[in-house]
Amino acid sequence: MITRLAVSGYRSLRDVRLSLGPLNVVTGANGTGKSSLYRALKLLADIAQGRVIQSLAAEGGLPSTLWAGPETLSRSMKQGVHPVQGTTRSKRVGLKLGFAGTDYGYAIDLGLPQAPNSSLFARDPEIKAESVWTGELLGRANAFAERRGPSVRVRDEGGQWRETYRTLATFDSMMTHCADPKDALELLLLRERMNGWRFYDQLRTDRDAPARRPQIGTYTPVLASDGADLAAAIQTIIEIGNPDQLDDTVADAFPRARLAVAALDGYFELEMQQHGLLRPLKAAELSDGTLRYLLLVAALLSPRPPDLMILNEPEASLHPDLLAPLARLIAAAAERSQIIVVSHAPGLVSALDRTADSRRIVLEKQLSETLVQDDTPPAWAWPSR
Repeated sequence: MITRLAVSGYRSLRDVRLSLGPLNVVTGANGTGKSSLYRALKLLADIAQGRVIQSLAAEGGLPSTLWAGPETLSRSMKQGVHPVQGTTRSKRVGLKLGFAGTDYGYAIDLGLPQAPNSSLFARDPEIKAESVWTGELLGRANAFAERRGPSVRVRDEGGQWRETYRTLATFDSMMTHCADPKDALELLLLRERMNGWRFYDQLRTDRDAPARRPQIGTYTPVLASDGADLAAAIQTIIEIGNPDQLDDTVADAFPRARLAVAALDGYFELEMQQHGLLRPLKAAELSDGTLRYLLLVAALLSPRPPDLMILNEPEASLHPDLLAPLARLIAAAAERSQIIVVSHAPGLVSALDRTADSRRIVLEKQLSETLVQDDTPPAWAWPSR
């Protein structure tokens, strides 16, 4: 489980450090940085898949995503005594991302190219430093893999440093290029764990949503990020998951309703039998809110639960009456996976607050900087360049 998350220099997240538990609810007013925190988590996952540079480019490049305010905000600036203004920088410009648990921690520092050149890729950020360590806080003695510039070194079984790369490209992470089952097994295990993180924020429910149409069905223990394979995911829960829990969860939100999957020539289609109707409704006939709730059911009751699942505004399109059942569904899933919910729905946040081990993280803004309300940030150390 991730117990600490740190982001520095990303959009409004000038310096945010969070303590995390099994179930975490990130909330706050519009514009306080909830979406930025969600995107920062996605960037961390993109590192393990070798896509972090492309993802930053899609956001406008590093100059567009860096914190746009001064390096530090003095007390007099925050109190309005003096205007907000830049000062001489004492640190290098960079976007830093990191997380840690009781077993491993990882951090990365992305910066601007050292000097302009004629390449059309001159605006690509460069990976300046990376580190992997044991425990929650990086120190001099517990790091076992380090990257500075193009050089990567790892500790051997005797605790001695050994250089494994000298010319690693600035756009390649040591997580993807240095993970080795023989010489860097911990890197490999951590990369696979990050690859297993699941993000759900684009579950389509519009009229043309793939989940409304019959789809070729195969075993689907993990719902697709857009929900296209909903029928196959539900059937997988029925056959190799927990069908009783599925029935109870659906009935909790829609009393006396049941799900079934119809199959024709290999194509699966979801059907929902509702109390009082003479025939089941197909997915194409369901309301946006009902379909979204069923998509969340398929994601959260996965027969193959992930280490970490992040839900961004799962309450979208849902009637307020569905927020309490959704909170119970999320709480049950948090017994198998660590979950981060980003939400500004008071009904859902309040319902999750009543869940054991739930941690509410309230974001606010001061002088355009995202801060964590009433929170003592955990200790954190970044790798040096």
